[in-house]
Amino acid sequence: AFAVIRATAILCLILLSSLSIHTCNASAVSAINKRGNKVTIGHKNDRTNTAAGALPPTWPSSFRKAFVRGGMSRSVGQAILYPVDALRTLAQTRDGKTLADVGANALVRGCFTTSSFALAMGALQFSIFGALRDKLGTPIAAACGATASCLVSVPQEVIKQNLVTGVYPSFRQAVKSIATEKGITGFYSAWRPTMLRNVPFVMITFTTQDAVKRFWLSRRSQDNDDSSLSLSIAQNVATGMASALVAGTITNPIDVIKTRMMTQGASSAVQYSSALDCLVTILKKEGGFMTLYRGFGQRSVYMCGLWGITFAINEKLNRSSKK
Repeated sequence: AFAVIRATAILCLILLSSLSIHTCNASAVSAINKRGNKVTIGHKNDRTNTAAGALPPTWPSSFRKAFVRGGMSRSVGQAILYPVDALRTLAQTRDGKTLADVGANALVRGCFTTSSFALAMGALQFSIFGALRDKLGTPIAAACGATASCLVSVPQEVIKQNLVTGVYPSFRQAVKSIATEKGITGFYSAWRPTMLRNVPFVMITFTTQDAVKRFWLSRRSQDNDDSSLSLSIAQNVATGMASALVAGTITNPIDVIKTRMMTQGASSAVQYSSALDCLVTILKKEGGFMTLYRGFGQRSVYMCGLWGITFAINEKLNRSSKK
């Protein structure tokens, strides 16, 4: 199982590298055509092409670019902020674990191995969102991207949170033990609360970011009489942080439930039988409603930073690909 997951991560890296090369080649062809060759692409039955080689179709090209940008931006942001997310996980555990309980190395345990999953997560989210946004609208496109990324994000969360809470000492041991004891389904434990957290979070984040960006650009366009303006890197960071804060505030309760379901092995208490049982137990016996907002501060720092970095790097790469 460890070999399979490691191979999957390597394949994601190879795929992203391959797509990057294709994207760069497409950009090079585009630049050549703009300088010396006229290419007119219209309806499939009315196409004039005087260049030596035709440009790649618009949709596949934009999909590849979004795939690469999304994977790179998400993985960088997650790796940088991994220690903050580790603190969030500890704060949300049933026994309220601290660094004194699990050791300071928990802040980076599994950082790069689990963050490699973010390559596929970000790639799926941004490419699917970009492909469907004009057809289905921002909220639905974001939901589709988030749903697809759960194929990768759920196993990542299971492994990462068990590493942070000290259930397993290493990535290799975590994968081996989960596969041996529970099989493939063990990597998808608590998938329901994870999806109930991820899909609304991504929908709210992308929708809020899109609305703020449109408003900001419309104001700048009025002031400068230029409809081609784009947000600066700092403004992309700000819109990403603001969007994530809104989404994080709404979804924190389900995040607590998800964390507790995934890290039950770190607690000596009687295990929850389901996400609903977890919610009822928290409300009745484990501190009530405010317990559902444990780790809110740490999660806000993590999510705001993550999405600020993600949107900023994604925009930067987007601009670079157009040069």
